[in-house]
Amino acid sequence: MAQFINPFSDWGFKHIFGREISKDLLICFLNDLFAGEFVIKSLAFGNKEQIGLSKDSREVIFDIYCTTDEGKEIIVEMQNRGQEHFIDRALYYTSRVIVNQGIKGEWDYDIRPVYTICFMNFVDPLLPLGKLRTDMILADKDNGKMVSDKIRMVYLMLPFFEKTETECENDFERWIFVLKNMNTFERMPFLAKNAVFKKLAEISDLRTLSKKDMDKYEDSIRIMRDAYATYKYAIKTGLEDGRKQGLEEGMAQGMEKGMAQGMEKGMAQGMEKGMEKGKAEAERQKNIEFAKLMLSDGDSTEKIQRYTGLTAEEINEIAQSLH
Repeated sequence: MAQFINPFSDWGFKHIFGREISKDLLICFLNDLFAGEFVIKSLAFGNKEQIGLSKDSREVIFDIYCTTDEGKEIIVEMQNRGQEHFIDRALYYTSRVIVNQGIKGEWDYDIRPVYTICFMNFVDPLLPLGKLRTDMILADKDNGKMVSDKIRMVYLMLPFFEKTETECENDFERWIFVLKNMNTFERMPFLAKNAVFKKLAEISDLRTLSKKDMDKYEDSIRIMRDAYATYKYAIKTGLEDGRKQGLEEGMAQGMEKGMAQGMEKGMAQGMEKGMEKGKAEAERQKNIEFAKLMLSDGDSTEKIQRYTGLTAEEINEIAQSLH
C-alpha cells in the first residue's frame, strides 16, 4: 500500500518543496535540473503573492517563489490539469516578476534573471509532442543564439517520461521518476544513489504527518479528486451537448449545402463549443472547492477572491452552504 505524499496535490507539492525544513530538496532538484550551467548554494523563499500594478490589477499567486544566492529569481509551479493559454499564463507570471524589479527614480534597467519551472501532469499541444523538457529563452530566430539570459521558462511534461526505475541514468531523471510515481510507492527508490532521496522519503512519509497536516493533505487530495471528477463530467457533458448541437446545426446546414458536409461541420463546431463550456465549468467547480477549503481555514473573503476569482457574493453563498 502506498505510503508517500501525492506531489500533484497543492498541499503535498508545497510540503515537499516549499518549506524551510525541506529547502535543501528544492536546491538539489534545481541543481540537477540546471546541471552544468550553474550551482545554487542557498536560496530564500519570497512572497508568493505578487501585487498588481494598480488597485484594479489581480495579484499573481505562485506555488513556490524564491531567490538564489546569485540573485536569480525562480518560480516553481505544479499544474495537474491542462488549461487554455497555459503557456501564456507562465509568460505572464514570469513577466510580472521582472516588472516588479523596477525601481522608482533613476534606474538603468539592470534586471535579475527570472526562471519559471512548470511541472505539467498533462500534455500541452503547443509544446513539442513526445518531449519531456522544453526550455524557452530569448534567442535570435535565425541562428538560435541567446540574446538575453534574463527570462527563461522550463516546461516538464511528465506524461512523456516513460523510463523505469532501472533505466534512470542521472539524478534529474531519478527526480522525475520519483515525483511522477511517488504516490504509488511502498518504498522510496534510489536511497543508495543519493542521500537526498532519503530526506525526501522522510519528508513525504504519510505516517510521520501530524493530524493537522494529515487533515490538510486529505482536504487537498479531495479537492484534486473532485476537480478531476468534475472535469471529466464536464467534458462528457460538453461532448454530449456538442453532438446534439452539432446534429441540429449540421442538419440545418445540410439542407442548404449538402447533408454530409453540413453535419460534419456542424458536429465539429458544436463539439468545440461543448468542450469549451465543459472546461469552463470544470474550472469554476475547482475554484468553488478551493474556496470551501479556504473558508474552513478561516481565510478572508478578499483573500479567497484573489485566489479563486470568485465574487464576494458567490463566496458568501458558499459560506452559507457550509453551515
